[in-house]
Amino acid sequence: MVIDTQGLSFHFGNQQVVKSLSLQVPEGSIYGFLGPNGAGKTTTIKLLLNLLKTDQGSIRIFGKDLVTNRISILSQIGSLIEQPAIYSHLSGRENLINRALLLQVPESRVDEMLKLVRLKEAANKKAGKYSLGMKQRLGIALALLPDPQLLILDEPTNGLDPNGIIEVRELLIRLVNQHKKTVFVSSHLLAEVERMATHVGIIDKGELLFQGSIKDLEAISQPQVQIEVDTTVDVANFLKKHGFTVTDISEDHLTVPFSSKEQMGEINTLLNKNNYQVYSIHKIQKDLEKLFLDITQKA
Repeated sequence: MVIDTQGLSFHFGNQQVVKSLSLQVPEGSIYGFLGPNGAGKTTTIKLLLNLLKTDQGSIRIFGKDLVTNRISILSQIGSLIEQPAIYSHLSGRENLINRALLLQVPESRVDEMLKLVRLKEAANKKAGKYSLGMKQRLGIALALLPDPQLLILDEPTNGLDPNGIIEVRELLIRLVNQHKKTVFVSSHLLAEVERMATHVGIIDKGELLFQGSIKDLEAISQPQVQIEVDTTVDVANFLKKHGFTVTDISEDHLTVPFSSKEQMGEINTLLNKNNYQVYSIHKIQKDLEKLFLDITQKA
């Protein structure tokens, strides 16, 4: 495990923000650290980076205790918390050169990083004129300059447009698949994390509710087929008679568990042939709130 915490706890005054957290982040993974705003994600990251002192519990990174091996561990971690620390009056290249000098990293790494995060064409443009997505990629390039084994990112897609989100996602996947990094990334966006993560931890009110592979998560958050019709009760009864399980009914739609695209086509054809008007039929994933409910009810 690249990150292994046991019983990690932290208080701000009388408020417990992190509650006996035991994280296990495998080497070579993209670990999605999920939770709503205020769940304790950023506090946990600051504990992992030794920016806050733990109240209780232990943190082992690269198999070593963080407290007693602080310098050697942190030298192998790149991080981006909230907004990247960028000098807006300098170009992207100048920002990287400045950081390289501070870290005593060879200047040759600058062009490597610009190419890696696909900012080579915008290298001489003032960073203040970068889009949000470009700024995030520059921030990741700054974090990667010393060639760390572990990259820790706090909400890297926050505030980005769809193109920016895709850019960051593809970059993180490349870092793991092609450059053998381990990435720990926090987010409150379940759907986005599911597109790139190999492992997931879900935190709420400082407590770890779930931890496992993305396949384990998918087993809990089984997708549904949402069918919009005008007579939901009649359609629900009809589908039940034909062997389908109806999981939810409202005034204008109902849901059944998703199994395949073919199943969706079968339902649509069946309803049309029997004169039920289908306004829409599509696959939906449980949102984070419903997933929390499922997990806490099973616990």
